[in-house]
Amino acid sequence: MLDDRKTAILSAVVQEYIATAQPVGSSHIAGVSGVGVSSATVRNEMAVLEQEGYLVQPHTSAGRIPTDKGYRFFVDHLAAPSQIDAATTRQVGEFFAAAHGRLEEMLHQTSDLLTRLTHNAAVVLGPKAEAATIRGAQIVRLSANAATVVLVFGNGNVESEVILIDDETPDTVLAAASVHLASTLTGETLGSVGPVDSSGSIGTVIGTGDELTDSICGAAIEAMRAVSTDDHVYVGGASTVADSFDAVDVVRQVLHTLEQQFVVVSLVRDIVDRGMSVAIGIEHGVEPLSACSVVVAPVVVDGEHLGSVGVLGPTRMNYPQALATVDMVSNRLGRRLGES
Repeated sequence: MLDDRKTAILSAVVQEYIATAQPVGSSHIAGVSGVGVSSATVRNEMAVLEQEGYLVQPHTSAGRIPTDKGYRFFVDHLAAPSQIDAATTRQVGEFFAAAHGRLEEMLHQTSDLLTRLTHNAAVVLGPKAEAATIRGAQIVRLSANAATVVLVFGNGNVESEVILIDDETPDTVLAAASVHLASTLTGETLGSVGPVDSSGSIGTVIGTGDELTDSICGAAIEAMRAVSTDDHVYVGGASTVADSFDAVDVVRQVLHTLEQQFVVVSLVRDIVDRGMSVAIGIEHGVEPLSACSVVVAPVVVDGEHLGSVGVLGPTRMNYPQALATVDMVSNRLGRRLGES
């Protein structure tokens, strides 16, 4: 554990580097409130902090910058979430008060909101359709041999999928299948619905007795079950985080990784599952993002973890501000989903 003087000096270096992105010299730190020692003493203490792995000197004549270990100490011991100012609180409140319509649109706009507030890339994972209550269902013919199945969920999500039908299928049969699907699925979740079965087994959808109608309902349910397990992930502000790095190869790696939905989803879920709110550098285990940190918070509705929100930026991100903003947005998103 660092003593009070080293702690004060490390805190001052981290905060100055976050603000300026420039190596920090001892003479500057000596003048910071709370340090209260000479430049020579600061220089000696910074040398010790470097030996212990909290700071590094990028060039011989330059000042020092924090290492991942230095940032971790800062986050764990010094960086309480900052107070959100009234303007930001009002902006977030107005955003969710006006957030209506399709879930996908709201989640996408939430990622844009986080980017605007933190100036980092934002990641929003929404709830999967299989866990949401179905509010309505419909089957609509698209062509002679194709129809689209549309499900509307209580959380505002709308899912659709195309199914193949026989070109001789009468419109009356499609209409009957649509009515049966709506009456059977409304109030249920896709995760609890089984296949169409005349036996009435637990979890199955009891058939109408008409083979063609039941086959269309069965195809519709299976098609929607396949898409209901898809992840709803939205990444905003990728170009914003790219602007934080000077090295072209780092920018390329970051942008390429953010384009890979599976990697982003796994990254966020792993951090949340480990009970972490901040992963710094290679702590998150994704090598191409080793120059980045991730701040995340779960989205909880009625005690159930339905999604996550987070920001990704350089390791010199403003941790107190990111922690407070992500926490506020996750809480408001959870409340908004709960209202749905």
